[in-house]
Parts: sequence; C-alpha cells; structure tokens
Amino acid sequence: ALLAPTEMSSPSLKTGAYILIGVGALTMLMGFLGCLGAVNEIRCLLGLYFTCLMVILITQVAAGLVIYFQKETLKEELSHVVGNLIKNYDPLNVDERNLQVAWDYVQTQIACCGWAGAKDWENNEILINQSMTAYPCSCSNSSKDLHVDSGFCNLDDPVNGTATYADWPVHEQGCMDGVEKWLKDNLGVILGVCTGVAVIELLGMILSISLCKNIHSEDYTKVPKS
Repeated sequence: ALLAPTEMSSPSLKTGAYILIGVGALTMLMGFLGCLGAVNEIRCLLGLYFTCLMVILITQVAAGLVIYFQKETLKEELSHVVGNLIKNYDPLNVDERNLQVAWDYVQTQIACCGWAGAKDWENNEILINQSMTAYPCSCSNSSKDLHVDSGFCNLDDPVNGTATYADWPVHEQGCMDGVEKWLKDNLGVILGVCTGVAVIELLGMILSISLCKNIHSEDYTKVPKS
C-alpha cells in the first residue's frame, strides 16, 4: 500500500497501525512456535507460546481501554486526517490513489458524505476551481451515479454556472455520524467477536500449560530411580 503524506498522519493513528502490525507479526510467530512445541513436545516453546498469547490478550484489553477513554481525542485526530484527505482529493493523483479509494468506499457503503457533512467538500481545491458545479460521485444518492463510486460527477444544469453543496444530489449524513451509528447497530456482533477471540486465546493458554505439565510428568517418570 502507498503511504499517506505527512500532513495526513496523526500520532495516535500511527501508533495504532504499528501496534496492529506488531500484533500480527507476533500472532504468526506464536502460531508457528505453538505448533512446533506441541508436535515435538518442547516445553520452552510451549512456554513461549503461552507468553505470546498472554501479551496479545493484554494488548487487546489495553487497546480497548485506550479507545474507550481517548475516543474524543481519536475523533479529533481522525477529523483532521479526513479533512486533509477531502481538501486534497484528486482523482488524477496516482500517489494517493489507495487512500482516496478507501475513503470513496466508506462514503459509498455507509451512504454518507464528508466527515461532518457534505459541506466539508467545499474545501476541495478542484471543486472550488469548478465553482462547485461538480460533486464527489461516492457521495451521490442519485440513481444515475449508481455505477460510479469514485472521482467527481458533474452537476446537471447549475444556476449561473455556480453551485453550493446544498445543490448536490448527495447524502446529507456525515460519515462521522454514519460510522457511530454503524458501531452502535453492530455493537453486539463486535463484542461477541472480541469475546470469542479472548476465549480462544484463554483456551490456548490453558492448553499450553496442560501440555507443559504432561511433558514434565513424562520426563519425571522416565528418570531412573536410584
């Protein structure tokens, strides 16, 4: 994936991305060590597997607490990131293509426009140069734009060759409200998945301890009595 420019990054989002990358790498290593330790009955690897699981579980709990207690700060930083993305959105900019496609996908799937609302797009340099007679296609609620989910669409019959966001056939809901609504509607599913993952991790920790004890018992019985 292409990297976002410096002005479109934030410390919290960067930290979150690095944590996710670290957890993903640790999970792959953990799975390999767990399989190797269980097949060959190597106690130290099973112990390392247990430690990795415990670290991942603690990290997940800590991340959840940070998100809960710092949600307003994260919301402000995300608002700044999205604001810069909208301001500099350019369908011809290949360097930022991946990031722009991701934002178009969000607007299309959630049926929203802008972060706080469609007015955010009035800061876009290209739309300003076109006197607001075009609008982001991914915001459209018009049937004629159903098969266009990126770039800009031209407004039909603008008055005196100019327009405002109020003249656009776009969704009124901002994506901030749309995302919050989606999270509330799917809160049960999200909590269920998180709980299921935590239970599986706990079972893995219990299983690794049990295998370590069994290996220790077998090693003890193999020791010749004097």
